[in-house]
Amino acid sequence: MTTGSRGAGALAASTCEDGTTDCTVVIVTHQSERHLPRLLADLRAASARLRLRIVLVDNASTDGTARAAAASGAITLLSEDNLGYAGGLNLAWPHVAPGAPVLVLNPDVTLTPDAVEHLLTAAARPGVGVAVPMLRDEDGTTTRSLRREPSVPRALVDALLGRHARGLPGALSETVWHEAAYRSPGTPDWACGAALMITQECLRRVGPWDAGRFFLYSEETDFFRGVRESGLRVAYEPRAVVTHAGGGSGSSPALVALMAVNRVRYARKHRGGVAAAAHWCAVVLHEALRCRDAGHRAALRALLSRSARRALPGTHRSTTEEDARG
Repeated sequence: MTTGSRGAGALAASTCEDGTTDCTVVIVTHQSERHLPRLLADLRAASARLRLRIVLVDNASTDGTARAAAASGAITLLSEDNLGYAGGLNLAWPHVAPGAPVLVLNPDVTLTPDAVEHLLTAAARPGVGVAVPMLRDEDGTTTRSLRREPSVPRALVDALLGRHARGLPGALSETVWHEAAYRSPGTPDWACGAALMITQECLRRVGPWDAGRFFLYSEETDFFRGVRESGLRVAYEPRAVVTHAGGGSGSSPALVALMAVNRVRYARKHRGGVAAAAHWCAVVLHEALRCRDAGHRAALRALLSRSARRALPGTHRSTTEEDARG
């Protein structure tokens, strides 16, 4: 794998002329031509008030993503191979501005005018490692983006009840369902990774993302665990509003399968033994109960078959020999 770098152009230079930066924005793209221009326009508007450095890592797109990035003036790193999300972020870290927080954004998000400022304020509070916004769907609905640490009981509840778990006491589901939790600032275990304001102290303590195990999916769960274990906390800031289109990584049975397999890989990494085997059983149950859908059928095959797992996206990049089955 080789990378190419195109130097900062109009957007990056105009916001960092004095050599200082309020925030580095990191975007990892793959086939993102449809979404990227809108996000770059939002960042261009934000740069009227903030000094931003934009770093974009393109994972071997074959559409016009790289051209759109280069035309914007962002610092663009081009990968000839798809490194996955965690791998793309690791490629970006050496290019972030020293000392300033880093805003990681999916390419399929749009920002309200003051979203970046609110996230910067939240991240500056003592003890905070990551600040996360309120996420909304394109129809304006608040996304249930806040999460609790995965566990076997929560995996079983979510497998059996799915969205119906919203009526149970909160701690029984991995997803934070209750509307009230999204109206006020809070401290979730983790959150969907579409928009994350990460402090430099957090980057230093946690280190690179685990691109070996997690090509796509569960990488943010793993990262947030590292944040908590480092002694820092996650801050949810509802005044920062980000709209997430979703599907920016594409949608296919293989990706549904990879999401399920990586839930088990996460359990194996952090628990192992009996607990990981039990988590595998819960995930198998989840997929089996939904196997009328092609994606869930693919997930069930991948959980049960090593050859099916090896065919999943990014598997050839894994640095581990671990099996996803407990």
